[in-house]
Amino acid sequence: MTPPRRRLAALALALSLGGATMACAQRPGGGEAVVRSEAASFRATSFAAGLEHPWGAAFLPDGRMLVTERPGRIRLVTRDGSVSPPLAGVPAVAAGGQGGLLDIQLAPDFASSRELYFCQAAAVRGGNLTRLVRARLAADARSLDMVQPLLDATPAQTGNGHYGCRIAFGPDSKLYLTTGDRQRQSERAQDVSDLAGKLLRLERDGRPAEGNPPIPGNNARPEIFALGLRSPQGLAVNPATSTLWEVEMGPRGGDEVNLVRPGANFGWPVVGHGRAYSGAQIHEADSRPDMQDPLRAWVPSISPSGAAFYTGEAFPGWKNNLFLGALSGAGLLRLTTEGDRIIGEERLLWGRTRIRHVLAGPDGFLYLLTDESRGRILRLEPAEG
Repeated sequence: MTPPRRRLAALALALSLGGATMACAQRPGGGEAVVRSEAASFRATSFAAGLEHPWGAAFLPDGRMLVTERPGRIRLVTRDGSVSPPLAGVPAVAAGGQGGLLDIQLAPDFASSRELYFCQAAAVRGGNLTRLVRARLAADARSLDMVQPLLDATPAQTGNGHYGCRIAFGPDSKLYLTTGDRQRQSERAQDVSDLAGKLLRLERDGRPAEGNPPIPGNNARPEIFALGLRSPQGLAVNPATSTLWEVEMGPRGGDEVNLVRPGANFGWPVVGHGRAYSGAQIHEADSRPDMQDPLRAWVPSISPSGAAFYTGEAFPGWKNNLFLGALSGAGLLRLTTEGDRIIGEERLLWGRTRIRHVLAGPDGFLYLLTDESRGRILRLEPAEG
């Protein structure tokens, strides 16, 4: 049986108060500090710079990286950290607040198709919405072509908050896309005729995926795989179990990591641990039998963002751990897992800089996108000794 939400939140709070044992030693003659954590020693080096609010990234088969910038650009970052001019062919985005050009993922057969997917805030009649787009990377990697909008998370509304916009391909090769509740009308997350506040499961052409669960309710949209999401910022496949994990921000408290199951209702705004920014109560309860409890919740908030499981060889002690960027926590969170359970937590680089996204590189290192106007990509490298 899943533990009640109150017990999960209390455990998370106790862990946060306990913190992580971490010591930094400056290298003789200067240089990057060595961080000695529970399971590895590493250095956080500056790999690339000159990016404006980088949001999403994907590694190409040759080790180069495509990186999105929230104002509406995609850049190519080489293996030595050089940053290209913006790629041509990127469509206009609704850049403002939390909106803009957001996540990017390569198709599973990218090596042959050069197909990629990205998510953006788009301006349409009636306001803004979350849009999924498919395109092809040109052979010279300087532009996009065959750009095709696939799905709009309708209806549109005014405002620039809670777009969601994380993309992942599951073990079933289907495309999973998160959408936020758009902030101003949180009840949209429970409306099954509305695509806001949902996890969508799609075919690669944007159609509802075959085998999606039946969702109870009037006029339920066939794209919906799970519902009751607020501001979903992370989406990653657990390599040990092939399950999908979703990460989202609460308001004041109530950040969550959720195990995705077909047809799951994660409860927002009916149940949860957070309060409104004013301090007012939001939820009717912490938990409800017909709604799924999170694997972990945090009170107070750490504002988790992009997420990645680590499967490389450079840090053996981190194998299959889940790493989350933290915005209000301004650091990196490491969660140790056992199957589909979270059994430990460690805070790394805490209080240093807002981390928007985490990627496990093909070289076995971890790459962190910083949420800054002068954004950087940090690389975590093993420190000998």
